[in-house]
Amino acid sequence: MKNIWRQDFPQIRENEAYLDTAAMSLKPNNVIEAVDHYYRDLSVNIHRGMYRAGLLASDLYEKAREKTALFINALPEEIVFTRGTTSALNLVALSYGSSKLQKGDEIVTSELEHHSSFLPWQQLALRIGARIRFVPLDSSGRITVANFKSVLTAKTKVVALTYVSNVMGYETPIKEIIASAHERGVVVVVDAAQAVGHLKIDVRDLGADFLAFSGHKMLAPTGIGVLYGKKEFLDAMEPLEYGGDMNDEVGKDLSTWKEAPTRFEAGTMPVAAAIGLTEAIEYLEKVGLENIHRESIQLYKYTMAQLKKIEGVTIYNPDADMGIIAFNIEDVPAHDAVSFYADNGVALRAGHHCAMLVTKWLGISSCLRASFFLYNNYEDADLLIRTTKEAVKFFRTLGF
Repeated sequence: MKNIWRQDFPQIRENEAYLDTAAMSLKPNNVIEAVDHYYRDLSVNIHRGMYRAGLLASDLYEKAREKTALFINALPEEIVFTRGTTSALNLVALSYGSSKLQKGDEIVTSELEHHSSFLPWQQLALRIGARIRFVPLDSSGRITVANFKSVLTAKTKVVALTYVSNVMGYETPIKEIIASAHERGVVVVVDAAQAVGHLKIDVRDLGADFLAFSGHKMLAPTGIGVLYGKKEFLDAMEPLEYGGDMNDEVGKDLSTWKEAPTRFEAGTMPVAAAIGLTEAIEYLEKVGLENIHRESIQLYKYTMAQLKKIEGVTIYNPDADMGIIAFNIEDVPAHDAVSFYADNGVALRAGHHCAMLVTKWLGISSCLRASFFLYNNYEDADLLIRTTKEAVKFFRTLGF
């Protein structure tokens, strides 16, 4: 069946397969046009000028906040715009974590985490004398509710977990985990960067205290991220950056800050990217997240069935919940292999994918990763399969 959405993405080229959406999604025309409109017709700052262009830009920016809030069932004042998931998760650790945690407290995380979900808490723990505890992964590398409960103690103060692993494509049972954590009064921080373009997220239903994601993985421009935080938490947190527009009163000896989310958005924000985020959300809603997820999984299963038949290929996640395939060609370094794919028009990612703990858990230093999204089709899958067969033959002739 023809993929009707491909025509909306000018980056797509014939005889090429873009399979690196887990790193960054392509951008549809409506997003590009919205960003172009801002720079071409407005190109002014927000929340400053009272002239026409300034008021229009400010309105578009705040409408982006409202649209994002509706998208995840939050309040607009619970949406903080950041430069990405990384800055959003750092904000939580450095502002909330630094003020609430103390020596001897425990932070629960996992080996599935992206570095941006793990490193801020690791560094905070080292600084204040807190302890990091890891949820034991099951034999396939999944987080289970039972294993999560096994590491909860009276000292647990924060849980920081991924919603979907960017390497394994596994969905964490995050709703059940949050409920279990809340029974003990533990705050939960969710990295939703890989989930937001595939799963309908309702922060009220999940019960998440904090949740972060990036625009560039869900069709939006680079430079825009989202931190959702329950209002009572955001209101009690101190800003990390100081400058224009975030202050209420400034004096020689003492200054005060505006209410959240403005207190966390110092200086000139990524206005164009926020406007593009609005259009990205509208595009995702038009296609339907359930349709995106279904089609991505179908492509994953189709491709996985064929890759399993190729002798000399090691697959690390044969039962993923998302359209992510982690694999290697036996005895071939991933960075050598990925160049062969690139030469044949297949865009993959090679490395530890900013998730070194899980590649170490797998017993490898790096792997290849293919990821499917709404603009991929069976021709893309077939090109990946065909190129994998050719790669195995090629590297064997070289003596690998």
